[in-house]
Amino acid sequence: MKKRIPVGLKDYEKLRNENYYVVDKTLMIKDFLERGNEVTLITRPRRFGKTINISMMAEFFDITKNSKKLFKNTKIINTEYVSEMNQYPTVFISFADAKGDKDIVTKHIKSYFRSLYNDYDFIFKNLTRLETYDYETIIHGLTNEKIELKHISDSLAFLMRILEKYYNKKVMIFIDEYDTPFIEAHLGGFYEEIRDGLSSILHNALKTSTSLQYAMMTGIQRVAKENIFSDLNNLVVCTVKDPEYAQYFGFTEEETKEALEYYDMSLNSEVKSMFNGYHFGNNEIYDPWSVLNYASRKVLEPYWINTSSNEMIKKAMESSDDAFNRGYEELIQTGKLETLVRMETSFFEMNSTSSLWGLLVNAGYLTISKIISNQEGLYVIKVPNQEVQQEFQKLTAHYLKVAGTDLFTMFSALKRRKKEDFKDKYQRILLTLPSYHDLKDENSYHMMALGMCAWLCHDYKIISNREAGKGRCDIILKARKENQVSYILEFKYAKDSNPDLKELAKTAVEQIKDRKYDTEISGKIIYIGLAHYQKNIEIEWQEK
Repeated sequence: MKKRIPVGLKDYEKLRNENYYVVDKTLMIKDFLERGNEVTLITRPRRFGKTINISMMAEFFDITKNSKKLFKNTKIINTEYVSEMNQYPTVFISFADAKGDKDIVTKHIKSYFRSLYNDYDFIFKNLTRLETYDYETIIHGLTNEKIELKHISDSLAFLMRILEKYYNKKVMIFIDEYDTPFIEAHLGGFYEEIRDGLSSILHNALKTSTSLQYAMMTGIQRVAKENIFSDLNNLVVCTVKDPEYAQYFGFTEEETKEALEYYDMSLNSEVKSMFNGYHFGNNEIYDPWSVLNYASRKVLEPYWINTSSNEMIKKAMESSDDAFNRGYEELIQTGKLETLVRMETSFFEMNSTSSLWGLLVNAGYLTISKIISNQEGLYVIKVPNQEVQQEFQKLTAHYLKVAGTDLFTMFSALKRRKKEDFKDKYQRILLTLPSYHDLKDENSYHMMALGMCAWLCHDYKIISNREAGKGRCDIILKARKENQVSYILEFKYAKDSNPDLKELAKTAVEQIKDRKYDTEISGKIIYIGLAHYQKNIEIEWQEK
């Protein structure tokens, strides 16, 4: 019987004990100990194995457990660091579910700390008088809903101090998705309140506590820099551009190949095109969530894009400046962009174009395809694969302030050669735009080209406003496959109030023919002339 496929599994103990397929990432423990950094922050996109890796680390070090069976036949067993197994008091924290309004987020954080205190109840039996006072003050704060996080800032540091006293060993701290409460607070409008309280808790544990051995945190991005990380000794932030720990999050190509072959599947060009394309450090990485779902369902379709909301990205894009807008348009037209990228701080703490690109890279919507200058933060970025390209379609619709379903149905009608449906949807999109005054010249209709770039780039090469034949065409959709139809679109714009739009649309098609825009296209071609006056349109549709 084949091993079970661990789709969505977050507990390393369950993964190892219940006959699931396991990709061995245990040498991450060796790297962690050899580096010896006091606090390590690793930022990765969602669904790239952050939780299972943090769970693995906690299981290995936890002094209250016997993990020999759990790590039997793993790579870490064959290293000298096996002697570190179950040698440290260990605190594992996950903020993955700290989502909702201020009260819910606060309640979740306090609930998690209450469970930690409950798990370690036995270490509080022999406290001094002052320790008892601190303990009772913290317990009161954790159990009273009216007390805010900033008033229990020593809750984690105190637990660490008593753990060190009890075991006579310093403490390992592992925090998964530490940035989730900050992101939720930013989206919900209560960022300052959560930042001040949670930052104080983490600051006291990771910076000022003398009971810390090592700490590792994971998240999508770095936040609350000034509160937590300023002057912290030996802090290492490992983003997707850095080589440290690069191979441990996601699947390498060899790991992907082995996993698919185990389930009698192959890593062919279609699978690579759908799920490959990420670059972490010097490694080419596959999204493990999608690979495992594909192995389970045997259907090659997007999986990663349905795992979480993109509200954080959308809200950040709404605050973007003209420099970002120009870059975004270049990105979706050409498929790549050379730009400054800042990944070490969050966009909502440093509102800049470079940090917004960093947010998109850290969150997995883009990847670094080429390093121009690490020192300057200059990179070439691109959409990693077909799967993420579909998410970019939604972001582009939001960027253009158009319903994604309208763009989808319009371009679907175009591909199916449904002239009237295409016209109706195009008309609908124009009617949803903010103002007649926004439709005053050729550039006003540029959104059409942008939408095509986002929706059709997999099936067509998009050529916009480039030399073709004897002139510059507006848009050419050159089919990538021989049996597909290509399209040439020419836009015309009437300035007077009584235009003959039908005749103007025919003029557009004649221009396509006269200037031979189809010179470099073979196979079947459809010429489309689009004539506009404000939000009124006519279309001339001719097949070659």
